[in-house]
Amino acid sequence: MTIVKRHIRTLSLALAAGLAGLGGAAAQETHTLRFNHVLGPNEPFHKGFEQWAERVAERTNGGLTIEVFHSAQLGVEEDIIEQIRQGANFGQNTDAARLGNYVPGIAVVNGPYFVESNEQAFALADSPTMQQWQQELADQHGLKVVCFDWVQGFRNFFTNKEVRTPADLAGLRIRTPPAPIWQESIRALGAEPTAMNFGDVYPGLQQQAIDGAELVYPNITAANLNEVLSHANETKHIMLVNFQVVSSQWFDGLPAEYQTALVEECRTAGQETSKAVADATETARQTLRDAGMTIVEDVDLEAFRAAGEKAYEALGLTEAKNKVQAEMAGPQ
Repeated sequence: MTIVKRHIRTLSLALAAGLAGLGGAAAQETHTLRFNHVLGPNEPFHKGFEQWAERVAERTNGGLTIEVFHSAQLGVEEDIIEQIRQGANFGQNTDAARLGNYVPGIAVVNGPYFVESNEQAFALADSPTMQQWQQELADQHGLKVVCFDWVQGFRNFFTNKEVRTPADLAGLRIRTPPAPIWQESIRALGAEPTAMNFGDVYPGLQQQAIDGAELVYPNITAANLNEVLSHANETKHIMLVNFQVVSSQWFDGLPAEYQTALVEECRTAGQETSKAVADATETARQTLRDAGMTIVEDVDLEAFRAAGEKAYEALGLTEAKNKVQAEMAGPQ
């Protein structure tokens, strides 16, 4: 081979290698999701979100990474959701109450006594009506629901007095998130709802801006709210189902295999975390009892269930509630 030919061959090989390198770089394009939630770093959900992130990164060989931010480090929930709607690469742990601001029907999931077990909550994914609402959120409002298998357990009223019937809540200002179904639910159950961010609950109680809150047991221990609340009243009025949402625009821009990984690992981590939450709830409950909090167990649940129906009626959601519950029950 002449020197010229060898030189041309060497240049050709170098060019081919360079092009291959460029193709490899394109194939290794990475995507990042900045995931925000309002809970503290010691909450079971935070550990669950980190597990979700690890599994997605492993499954996509680092092509899709999730950065988890606790304690609303990226901002308050409502602001993050609006940024998500504009296409930002943010994710948010939220609830049906807030999503109901965009698609009213889906708020029923956050209503009083709508679901009363993890299994019922997981079965919601098979409801045609729920699937229709999720499609509407994505198509019309830019919100892609990745999954909603994250059950935070039963919410109870935490106050500084005993509560056994709806009448016992009369006149009490109870903190709620700022969403219609939440506020109507608390009003229907007998209290005066007061919208407030979770991080403001402790000082709000100290300053007597509110008289109590309705939360799950691990919220109380994680935020040391037992220092300003004396009674846990086991009304179990809402089993809180959490939704993980991202921008539908951002999601649609992911490779198909990344989309699948994000959704499937969300469901797996969510169901595992829901079980961990149930265990943590019992631990937190005992911790609070040992710390001197009064646990009120003999609550008139039937009276609360009956009162709760008024929330659905006030928002015109009774038909939607009945439809989804019938779909969950299946053929009779």
